[in-house]
Amino acid sequence: MAKDNMKNFETLETDDEEMTVTLDLEDGTSVTCAIVTILTVNGQDYIVLLPLEEDGENHDGMVWFYRYSENENDPNEEPELAYIEDDEEYDMVADAFDEYLDNVEFDEIIDGE
Repeated sequence: MAKDNMKNFETLETDDEEMTVTLDLEDGTSVTCAIVTILTVNGQDYIVLLPLEEDGENHDGMVWFYRYSENENDPNEEPELAYIEDDEEYDMVADAFDEYLDNVEFDEIIDGE
């Protein structure tokens, strides 16, 4: 599996302040994804992306995890994404995301009362 399947990572901000990125894949297709969150696991940052259909919605609930890094010396440089090839690393990120979702749901319950 290639280290990085994206040729381009473009950050966009929509009118409703939802952050999205457009990924240009090696096969020539582009996918717009909503940025769900950026997690830090064992000192490494990971981005969680929700791929969107042409109607701007996600119908299957699937998310994508990538290693995420920014150039601290050049804040204008686009962030880099890389595949998570190790199953154990992927599982750690998935577990961290599950915990994130649990905390978000808990916060919504508390804030809603």
